[in-house]
Formats: sequence, C-alpha cells, structure tokens
Amino acid sequence: MRRPTALLSLLVLLLAGCSAAPDDGPRPRPSATAGRSGSEPPGARPTGGAWWRPAPGVDWQWQLSGRLDTSVDVPVYDIDGFDHDAETVAGLHDDGRRVICYLSTGAWEDWRPDAGKFPASVIGGGNGWKGERWLDIRRTDVLEPLLAARLDMCRAKGFDAVEPDNMDGYRNTTGFPLEAADQLRYNRLVARLAHERGMAVGLKNDLDQIPALLGDFDFAVNEQCAQYDECARLTPFIEAGKAVFHVEYELPTSDFCADSRRLKLSSLRKKYELGVWRQAC
Repeated sequence: MRRPTALLSLLVLLLAGCSAAPDDGPRPRPSATAGRSGSEPPGARPTGGAWWRPAPGVDWQWQLSGRLDTSVDVPVYDIDGFDHDAETVAGLHDDGRRVICYLSTGAWEDWRPDAGKFPASVIGGGNGWKGERWLDIRRTDVLEPLLAARLDMCRAKGFDAVEPDNMDGYRNTTGFPLEAADQLRYNRLVARLAHERGMAVGLKNDLDQIPALLGDFDFAVNEQCAQYDECARLTPFIEAGKAVFHVEYELPTSDFCADSRRLKLSSLRKKYELGVWRQAC
C-alpha cells in the first residue's frame, strides 16, 4: 500500500468530490514454432518450482493507472491484474517482457468485479485510499478461495508473477486485532497459492517480517524506503539473489539513486497515481 502523506490525503479527498537460478533477463522472444500460435497454450506455466525469479538490478515499469504504454524499454512490467487482458500480457511477452500481476490481497476494493463475494464480516476499516478497506486476514477459511480465484485469473492471463498489495495490515489500524503471527500465516498462504500456479510472488513492504518471509518470496516491492531511511533492511533479498523493485514519490532521484545503485535496488521515481511517468536510477 502506498503510504499516505498529509498532501496525499488532501489529494485523495479532492479526487473523491499493485528452484531455478535468478533470472534478470527479459522473457525470450517467441520463435516461429512457439508462443501464442505455437504448441504451448496461452498462459502455460512450467511446473516443479521452475517459475521466473528476477535478479537484483533488473529495470522495470510500474503502471497501475491510465492507458498502458507498452513502449517503455524495460524487461519487466508491473500492471493491474484486473484491468488488463491476456492479449495485453501476451503482447508484452512478444516484446520480450516479463509481466507482474498487481492485486490487493490484504484490502477490499469496492470497484473490483468480485467485491460482492467478500462478506461484511471480513471487511474492516479504511486504509487511507478511497474505496479500500482492510481485510480480516485471520479468516483464511473465507479469503483463501477468493484469493485462489484471483490468482487463477492472473495465471489464465499469462502473468509471470504476482505483486500482492496491503501485506502489512497487522501494523495498521484495521478494525481487527491482527498480530504478527496472523500476517506471517496469511503472507505465506498468498505465496503458496501463487507458487502452486507456477508464478513468482513478491513481498510488498512488510519490512519487519523480511527475515521470516525471505524464503517464501521471490522478490520484494517497496515504496519510499529511502524517504524513511529503510532501504538497507531490504539487503537480505539482494544477498539472496532476489530483485527489490523500489519506488520513491517525494524525493528527487539525486537523493536516492546513488544509494540504490550501491544496494542494487531496481529504483524509480513515480507519481502517486502510478501512471506512465517514471524516472529511473
């Protein structure tokens, strides 16, 4: 979850009136006998744990709003799983890109097509974003089949990986008495469901639990670690040969890119709406 600031909160109110060796390269371009028109069916995935594993330093684009611009020359795209179809994912694959499926797994969003399937009993307080409310992650009996259906969607569309958002509810005011153990159990459930479908999965924020969750996740996604002086806490992922996809919103690149290069983070500056615009380190 992107961290609201006072300025951002005001903006939101005004507007109311996301085992093989690590792989940092692009997806291989299809040959004349492979891909959508070849023998491998759309969305097919390797088995036996041979999912994609992005390596430190790989460049990326994160776009969750606006018309998708597929012309950014980077090997990894992170896009909204609901908003884009299999044809879009296949087109990015044809251009040699890996594609990450953004989903909110720890918060309910009132505009999603499956929003009505979440019972009121698991929907808690707002998380600072219009239309979003925390989920009671203790209720895995209710949430697991809903998560599985969403991950089935990502797999069917051909995504290589999943970025599950709002993975640190236990550190927020959710309306539920969540504890660290609840978060560990839930995050591991999300990781397991993604891996069972042949997709990589990233740990979103949740810095305090990196030591416990490092083995369950294939990469990390972080917002504003430079602004909050936390980037060094992501070092275990880098040391394990796993990418850290990092974004800053309020700092100029001159304030964080030198450290990002030293730490081998995949760092961008983005605007809060996460549109096309980007500045890479």
